[in-house]
Amino acid sequence: MSKADNMLSILWLLKTGKKMTAKQLAEALEMNIRTVYRYIDALCASGVPIISDAGHNGGYSLLQHFNEAPLFFDLGEQKALVHAAAFAQEAGYPFGTDLTRAISKLKRYTNEEQRQRIDRHSIGFEVILPPADPALESVLQELELSVANEHTLSMEYRKKYENDVQPRHIDPYGLVHWRVKWYVIAYCHLRREIRSFRADRIQSISRTESTFQRPAGFSARQFFLTNLLPETDKHEKLISIFIKGKQQAINDLCGHWLLGHALVERSADQAHFRLQEELAHTHLPHFLLPFGKSIAVIEPVFVKERLAAIAKDLLHYYQSS
Repeated sequence: MSKADNMLSILWLLKTGKKMTAKQLAEALEMNIRTVYRYIDALCASGVPIISDAGHNGGYSLLQHFNEAPLFFDLGEQKALVHAAAFAQEAGYPFGTDLTRAISKLKRYTNEEQRQRIDRHSIGFEVILPPADPALESVLQELELSVANEHTLSMEYRKKYENDVQPRHIDPYGLVHWRVKWYVIAYCHLRREIRSFRADRIQSISRTESTFQRPAGFSARQFFLTNLLPETDKHEKLISIFIKGKQQAINDLCGHWLLGHALVERSADQAHFRLQEELAHTHLPHFLLPFGKSIAVIEPVFVKERLAAIAKDLLHYYQSS
């Protein structure tokens, strides 16, 4: 183990509250007693309040207030970290190796009773998401590091459903994980505006010599949501959508990532939404199509017509292929 790991191991042993001699620490950690003395000195020099008592019943111990410091996690905090790690790993967190090592340390530096309790809470907690693309890991790592260090990036980017790629220079402001996809929010030098780019459409990426300064208080999450959700504060641009159907289908519609924000009122079998007219023409019919005959659009009529046109076009496509 590294020096840091060994020093942390000493801390965890002293956290039990028992006095331990240098010999006992050396035996527990399988290291030379002189090494223990060096690590104790290093810990003291870094500000850790280790008490050294001489005599027959002497040994090393920690001051009580440090023993209760946030450095040490209680069971609830340990469980939360392990559960959160499960979500992160399934979402394709780009520093998975570091995360696995951190959780291993968390379990390693606990006593046997704590470790068993953590395992009991972990064994029945599973997260299932669509498989993450391993090839995306290096791209996400570079994006995260460049966001943190404010490095301008050069990339080859493929637009939706297109084969050709475009060279872009971007200043990455933040990463967003949304609906099992990763997005980078960045200032695009080509378009001269802030845009969002899907990470899985980045064909190649490299760091340039240029740097940038992120706008003060900028929130990648807020930018993404603002461009994603309807402008509900501008009522003159919104139209009413009335849909009826089976109760569970209406429940699912009201819980939809977009329609849930546009809900005005609902009953058991009917819902009233207020949505931008453009979205009602373009996105809404595609959201509603998978619900099949479990729902029916009451109004506006053009949404019903768009649904029929999409279904007819799909029918023609598959009949002719």
